[in-house]
Amino acid sequence: MRRLRIPAPAPAGGPRAPGSRAPLALAVPALIAVAFLLLPLVGILARTTWSELGTHLTSPGVLEALRLSLLVSFCALGLALLLGVPLAWLLARVSFPGKALVRSLVLLPMVLPPTVGGVALLLGFGRRGLLGPWLEGTFGIVLPFHTSGAVVAATFVAMPFLVISLEGTLAGLRTSYEETAASLGASPVRVFCTVTLPMVAPGLAAGAALTWARALGEFGATITFAGNLPGATQTLPLEVYLLLQDSPEAATSVSLLLLVIAMAVLICLRGRWTGATTGRPARAVRPADDTALPAPPATDAAEPDTGSAAPGERWPLHAEVTGFNQLTLDAGPGTTIAVVGPNGAGKTTLLRALLGLTPRARAALRLGDIDVGALPPHRRGVAWVPQDGALFPHLTALTNTAYGLRAHGTPRAEARRTAQQWLDRLGVGPLAHRKPAQLSGGQAQRVALARALAARPRLLLLDEPLAALDQTTRAHVRHTLRAHLAAFGGVCLLVTHDPVEAVSLADRVLVLDDGRALQDAPPAEVTRHPRSPWVARMLGRNAWPGTAAGDGLALADGGRLVLADRLPEGVRALAIIAPEAVSVHLDKPAGSPRNVWPGTVREITSAGSRLRVLVTSDRAPDLVAEITPSAALELGLADGVSVWTSVKATEVSVVTL
Repeated sequence: MRRLRIPAPAPAGGPRAPGSRAPLALAVPALIAVAFLLLPLVGILARTTWSELGTHLTSPGVLEALRLSLLVSFCALGLALLLGVPLAWLLARVSFPGKALVRSLVLLPMVLPPTVGGVALLLGFGRRGLLGPWLEGTFGIVLPFHTSGAVVAATFVAMPFLVISLEGTLAGLRTSYEETAASLGASPVRVFCTVTLPMVAPGLAAGAALTWARALGEFGATITFAGNLPGATQTLPLEVYLLLQDSPEAATSVSLLLLVIAMAVLICLRGRWTGATTGRPARAVRPADDTALPAPPATDAAEPDTGSAAPGERWPLHAEVTGFNQLTLDAGPGTTIAVVGPNGAGKTTLLRALLGLTPRARAALRLGDIDVGALPPHRRGVAWVPQDGALFPHLTALTNTAYGLRAHGTPRAEARRTAQQWLDRLGVGPLAHRKPAQLSGGQAQRVALARALAARPRLLLLDEPLAALDQTTRAHVRHTLRAHLAAFGGVCLLVTHDPVEAVSLADRVLVLDDGRALQDAPPAEVTRHPRSPWVARMLGRNAWPGTAAGDGLALADGGRLVLADRLPEGVRALAIIAPEAVSVHLDKPAGSPRNVWPGTVREITSAGSRLRVLVTSDRAPDLVAEITPSAALELGLADGVSVWTSVKATEVSVVTL
């Protein structure tokens, strides 16, 4: 008997095809490259006088150089953080003329010879440089041949490592987190301190470690710009240079120390710089709650609360939207508007325009007597629940929900109490201590909804808030949401693809297509007379657009439909056919039906106690019929069966467009 061979699992370093081997033409040069990089390091280890290592490293000159190196490297790191973090954010988040040039300037010190960098610093900040005379004359600051000059040189060479590392991390961070925080009332500074920085902490830590290590080992720019003065600018790399001339064994020992420090930094990074995986997921920095987050500046806390609605206030809506979306929207307090339409119709763009978050469309927005169209997003009083929820991953469900209240200045204890009440209402109160990664998709969506409702907005924007919920949970959350919206003093816009949500939650249904409003009417009117093929299909009906010709419609997709009532010639109209009005036959029917087409069954699906049968035809658009299971069994319907369909002219509803 032949035994089955189970292939060994792929190594942790990455997937590899079974039986694959590196080509010899690539493996040999790769091994030579490894040896080329490894041999100098082995040389240091081999030539180190281990018996005298302690003596060399504790000599007064080395200890002084080590002290100075640590001082210079940490000061350079602080300066790089102060200047580099805002620069990385600017490059990652803002488009401006000359951005490519600025990024090139950031990278330039990494490819520039260090001695050339030192000369450039000397000509820029030296006593005879461009800025040096002003620094000396105004502040009495002389950078060359001073410890501060060594700090400037180390910062110049090392800061690019921080900027490009953090820029890459920021570019990979979805902007929906920051946009959602702004919609909850957080100012840009607060968003940066409490959302952006905690979420990019791993990239920031990696960049900071590389920056510090590079500053510690800086030589060329330092000796050219700051000189080699013992106790002032003579760092460890410069000490190695001097020891090579008088005591090579001591120089080797100090080189070993710098090598160990550099390797320790790289091992701690574990591939963060290169993007390599380590066989286990990286752990993000996750403070336990908002008490562990950086405190925003005092000016942010003192900012007047202009975006939170007080209980009992009424906030009617008036909006004129231009750009991709072009429509005027008016709604009284307590109105819920369901926004529906096909993908690309402009539903999310409309919400983002009302928030002031997109250049595709602009909204002149008025809430009550306040014109908020010119205000930044965090001062509009508009709360937003995006499709993915955008829960802040470093906060618990409770502190996520309390975020908007804290942004509006609510005391922490009161904010947490209110947040817990909202979580309880939506059925996720016992999960208040969990992080978003520990929640299911439906649970996370309920927390996101609680967070928006707790912020007391004047305008509530919900982008498919119940899409991730199962049917039972969706019914519960829909009931809770309906109860809240009934007492809500503002306006709610609800983007949905669910006709049940549109009918049960909304007072009006706004139908969009290509950024324009096709219909804005009560749900019952839209259900009876949909003006959009997409809406009709969403409601489960057949929708055939066409042009009036003779006693019927010339259909846009080909074919002809006879109507009971003649329309004016050339009028564009939409024919609505209920699935239950479609009859299915094995042979061509005789008698009264005036619309008869041959076709083929392509799909049979269940719809409650009935079956929906999709029939395709080369004489008419696709048609869905709804029949009982017993009728389907009697007809022997199955995929590929040839049938005839018929529709009485009196069963066709027509909406002129």
